[in-house]
Amino acid sequence: MIWLETAGATGVTPVQAQITTADKQFSPHVLVVPLGSTVTFPNHDPFNHNVFSLSEEHPFDLGLYSRGETRSVKFDRAGIIRIFCNVHAQMSAVVVVRDNPWYAQPSNDGSFSLKGVPPGKYAMHSWHERSEQVSRDLEVPAGGIDSLELQLDARGYKFTPHLNKFGRPYPQQARRY
Repeated sequence: MIWLETAGATGVTPVQAQITTADKQFSPHVLVVPLGSTVTFPNHDPFNHNVFSLSEEHPFDLGLYSRGETRSVKFDRAGIIRIFCNVHAQMSAVVVVRDNPWYAQPSNDGSFSLKGVPPGKYAMHSWHERSEQVSRDLEVPAGGIDSLELQLDARGYKFTPHLNKFGRPYPQQARRY
């Protein structure tokens, strides 16, 4: 994920987006939305889910809900929001909320494009869930920038199990579903 930050407010148009729960997975795994957007979480599994986040930027708990039900969350603060299911410890997703239109999700080959960026000084941030966030100053000239090289290092990544919505480890006993 790549985004620019600048001083002063810029307008974004909120959208309606969706992260589905099916086969004990969230899809898409990473979703980027403008500030003020609402994300729905429909349950397509034949059992209950409890979607929640303990992220500082936007903690929420949608409670337990069953197949065919949908719950939603409005994201009114920019940031990276990690989302989990309190029933299934393996389920995770990330919602990245941006407060300006200058963001991109790189393609599989790592290429990306940010269109319509006005000339000026920015803080450029790059993030991947298996790497530390990298930030640097960037000055965009009137003609834009044709190429830019970024590198994130995920070699030190170590999986750490997240906690449940009560801030405790998930039970170790087997689950029925």
